Amino acid sequence: MSLPAIAVKNLVKKFGDTTVLHGIDLEIPQGQVSCLIGPSGSGKSTLLRCMAFLEEATSGTITVNGEVLGFTENAQGVRERISASANRAIRAQIGMVFQQFNLWPHMTALGNVSEALKMVQKMSRKQAEEQAMAQLVKVGLESRAGHYPSQLSGGQQQRVAIARALALKPKIMLFDEPTSSLDPELTGEVLNVMRDLAAEGMTMVVVSHEIGFAATVGQQINFLDHGKLIFSGPPQDVFRKPRNPRLEQFLDTYLDRGASMLL
Repeated sequence: MSLPAIAVKNLVKKFGDTTVLHGIDLEIPQGQVSCLIGPSGSGKSTLLRCMAFLEEATSGTITVNGEVLGFTENAQGVRERISASANRAIRAQIGMVFQQFNLWPHMTALGNVSEALKMVQKMSRKQAEEQAMAQLVKVGLESRAGHYPSQLSGGQQQRVAIARALALKPKIMLFDEPTSSLDPELTGEVLNVMRDLAAEGMTMVVVSHEIGFAATVGQQINFLDHGKLIFSGPPQDVFRKPRNPRLEQFLDTYLDRGASMLL
């Protein structure tokens, strides 16, 4: 049996005196789409940011493909930071796409995607741009390679952001509400790119209120509420009736268009 892509064990995250994650235990399977759903403020994005080591957990451990990320922790709960070089190597396995596109406005789509290849991987400009163009083709934006972010729609900008993350060849992709900043008519083009990645077997963790996407593409659904993992399982178990009462209440509030027909 293969190692989980990400294993979260007894993860606690506090901001000051406020605990936002309460002892989370979660395994992300290799090659599957795992969705984090739940009401706003439930800790979904914080958990995702801990997985990327953009936030340091207060206690608990995270492993990525069997390697400890950030900190080890012994049986007495004493934490020890792993080396910076080891941490960088582990984080390099992870790509992340945010709610906001965070593109450089003075660079074209091609420039945005190729810059990290030149700066991080020290590729030549020619090699970086060839690899960047291949990713723009993948997200259907080869004809927009020379356009600046201000010349692109929100959906196109988010697809450039996905191409930028993919260009570094991560083993795992994390998505933090990637369609929340988009008009409804632009959401579909981003979700279609994510569906294509799922079909290719990319390991993905997706924070989203797009319950229809979670129900049809997600293979593992994780429901968080008030910083606790309430339920984790395949969509047919999560969405079948009778449901967990708290999940039922959430779905009544957050079902996106058409999702009620799917569940």
